Amino acid sequence: MLQKVLVVDDEIDVRNLLNYNLSKAGFKVILSGSGLYAIELIKVDPPDALVLDLMMPGLDGIGVCRILRSHEGTNSIPILMLTAKSQLDDRIQGLENGADDYVTKPFSPREVILRLQSLLRRSALGKSPAGNLSYGKFSLDLIRRQAFFEGNPVELTETEFRLLKALVESRGEILGRDHLLRGVWGYRGSPDTRTVDTHIRRLREKLGEKAACNIETIRGYGYRITTDDEFGLTSK
Repeated sequence: MLQKVLVVDDEIDVRNLLNYNLSKAGFKVILSGSGLYAIELIKVDPPDALVLDLMMPGLDGIGVCRILRSHEGTNSIPILMLTAKSQLDDRIQGLENGADDYVTKPFSPREVILRLQSLLRRSALGKSPAGNLSYGKFSLDLIRRQAFFEGNPVELTETEFRLLKALVESRGEILGRDHLLRGVWGYRGSPDTRTVDTHIRRLREKLGEKAACNIETIRGYGYRITTDDEFGLTSK
């Protein structure tokens, strides 16, 4: 069965370009010219992934992200954000509101295809793990893709879950940004490390102050998860 991708962009030329190239690459493509219509389409039949323009009249890409990430049935759909602006703030805004990755306009259709394939591979891997993973008072249900701290559930997007999983699996070892880009995003390095930093910040916010203190920044390198006794954590 073909993987279904919903393309949401108010520019018809962009929709047509992506429709042609994604269809040629083997995807089933659904098109929407507005955020509101996209939400209605997703309610009826959720896609496997979303290519979403940031700047649209009415309900923009940020609004669509927020709605999808706030509902259990749609919070794990991979989202690739498109933005016509190259400013860092716009990219960070998309990532902070639930986008998994971004491509800046003007874009190469080939890049969009590769980014989508990477997102979909990670999503597929996330649906068929076995068992649980724990470290200190962090625990992860790998089947239900649910994270817990001190037994309390923490609602995360799929990318945030994979990021926390990578940290928990490291059991206190320092993970560099390049390592996380490869393991969580599937990249072979990137000049923009803000992707990792932005998701770490978002992850800390969702974990809450007590748990977030256990994600330590190693300046100039990356991150690690700690089991500081001050917070009642002990490694297993």
